[in-house]
Amino acid sequence: MIGVVVVGIPILLAALGFDATSGMLALFRGSLGSAYAITSGTLVRATPVILTGLCVAIAFRAGVFNIGAEGQLLAGAAAAAAISLLPGVGSSRVSSWIALIAGACAGGLWAGIAALLRERFRVLEVISTILLNFVALNLVGYLVRGPLQEPLHIYPQSTTIASPARLPRILPTSRLHAGFLIAIAAAALSWWALRYTSAGFRLRAAGANPDAARVAGEIDVTRTTIRAFIASGAIAGLAGAIELTGVTFALYENISPGYGYTGIAVALLARLDPLGVVASGLLFGALEAGASAMQRDAGVPSVVVSIVEAVIVLGLIVAWPLEMGAPRRSAEVPTPSEAHESEPPE
Repeated sequence: MIGVVVVGIPILLAALGFDATSGMLALFRGSLGSAYAITSGTLVRATPVILTGLCVAIAFRAGVFNIGAEGQLLAGAAAAAAISLLPGVGSSRVSSWIALIAGACAGGLWAGIAALLRERFRVLEVISTILLNFVALNLVGYLVRGPLQEPLHIYPQSTTIASPARLPRILPTSRLHAGFLIAIAAAALSWWALRYTSAGFRLRAAGANPDAARVAGEIDVTRTTIRAFIASGAIAGLAGAIELTGVTFALYENISPGYGYTGIAVALLARLDPLGVVASGLLFGALEAGASAMQRDAGVPSVVVSIVEAVIVLGLIVAWPLEMGAPRRSAEVPTPSEAHESEPPE
């Protein structure tokens, strides 16, 4: 996929009439060109997409098509802002941890709504989670123009959270915060849980074949999928809380430029593997950071990178069925035509 990026972006830039050389140089400088670009750009941008990628990967592994990571992220950010702005909470030493827990709980609750609609009323989670994304977006718009708006009521955003409620910086000279370490730890924990725990086995079995898991494995598929749904939403809510306490320090409408939707691409590129999500998240983080620099320094619209990301996802969607549906020919088990041809003549 790196080859697709390296080859595809210059071709696309040239086709659109831009200078491919200056555009690619700006992309490289903005993402990997310096230590500051890596720590303050790529890694910071990669943090929320790693977490939303984990959200999607866990849900998809359980057979739940959670497309609502964006809404769950916004719900987590809103809850973290509300908790951090409460009198006495924002100035506490543990206020940042309280905000992260509140964000995770809000994301899990937001996913729980879709889980309830799925199990109780048979509403497809693809539809409910997409619609809940719009509900969350408008809810954030209401909050930043109403209960959480800054005191002067001039800007549609909340008050800036206090310093104790902010995540600490890993490097004093960069914007890299502790949320990146939390994202890496969440990916490692998810990989271990899916691979080595009975809960992870039940999740994978329910996603692979729910009927076989229910009959042969005696697994409560309904309970397993609901738990996976809520857990995935909690991870996306955690991403929103980390973005608020580590980057923006205030709640506003465009706090997420689509991290939840990018997480779908990240999870698909990683083939739903939690450790692979880290690698693909870093790739997409570099693309996002480089796209901003490309637009700023070379005058190339950042949507060019979004086109390349979309092409990658479409390529995966086409490649997976072809790979899984390819005929597996074995020497021990010949095909019917081969068996007919090998029969001795009468």
